[in-house]
Amino acid sequence: MAVAQESIASISDVATFWVRVFSWCLIAVLAVFLANNYLVTTRDWPGIVGILLQENAGPLAWIQLVAYFAGFAAAAIYVLSSRAQTLRADSALISDANIFLVRACFWAVLLIGLVDMVVSFLRVEGLLIGVVGEEMTKKLGRPEFRGTYLHMPLMGVGLVIAAFTRTLGFIWLTILIVAAELAIVITRFVFSYEQAFMGDLVRFWYGALFLFASAYTLLEEGHVRVDVFYSTFKTKRKGLVNAVGSIVLGLSMSWTIMIVGMGHKRAIINMPVVNFEVSQSGYGMYVKYLMAAFLGVFAVTMAVQFVSYFLESVADYRGEPGKRKPASSTHSELLETTDSAAA
Repeated sequence: MAVAQESIASISDVATFWVRVFSWCLIAVLAVFLANNYLVTTRDWPGIVGILLQENAGPLAWIQLVAYFAGFAAAAIYVLSSRAQTLRADSALISDANIFLVRACFWAVLLIGLVDMVVSFLRVEGLLIGVVGEEMTKKLGRPEFRGTYLHMPLMGVGLVIAAFTRTLGFIWLTILIVAAELAIVITRFVFSYEQAFMGDLVRFWYGALFLFASAYTLLEEGHVRVDVFYSTFKTKRKGLVNAVGSIVLGLSMSWTIMIVGMGHKRAIINMPVVNFEVSQSGYGMYVKYLMAAFLGVFAVTMAVQFVSYFLESVADYRGEPGKRKPASSTHSELLETTDSAAA
């Protein structure tokens, strides 16, 4: 009997090891893909397409290909060096890193929206020259200058703020969207004043709210499930369904967006970002290229969260203790406890 239990435990450890290796390899592939995408779009590296098509490829392409294998090795080494770590611990680690990324993106969007809106307002009203001078006004009228020297530093500030805060800011961003829309209504119908940057700000913030919040919504089980049988399943079967769905449906969707949108330099996400594309609405905000990048942020954060969800689902299937409860469930239980106490 003891031998049988030891054999089962050994098999369980092996299964856990390979699930962890597979999950961290997915993260490694994503990291290398994004690094290679940066090299292709900004440093004119060739990418690995030529190798895959069996064309003549230079040494840089081979370096980019080898980077994927280095990522696999790094994932395996990490798992080997942390054998005692559970699936749920890995899931929490990946999820926390993803939440930090989303939080940084939210702060960056908030700051860029406010600052770019002010610059656009001053520019359209002819007041910017008096604030920063004629030469700087001309520079701020160029998308590449505003993107490089105004937006990117604000992204860095957002990253720093995210490191010292623990709120994702969904509620505050929603309130700001409502306030921005209300300002359009008041200025249009009361003061007969409206400019292109006002609508741009609402669209900029709303796009960020919808796309950035998706990964956090997945973490909190907030997405609507259209199902007939799932709600009646036991925890183990739900874990199996969620694990398979995370790989077959979730990651396939995320990678489809990334490959189509960032598969080469002129892809539909890369090209607007590299060229600092702006709208043709005159003196609007210079954030159209960032709105194209929103789709990439959505795909990346969802891919990372699906890996975390996969690990959590496998842990559910295996019956591991320490299952995380979504915040919505905890809130509901708290309300039920309060109601019971009041009764």
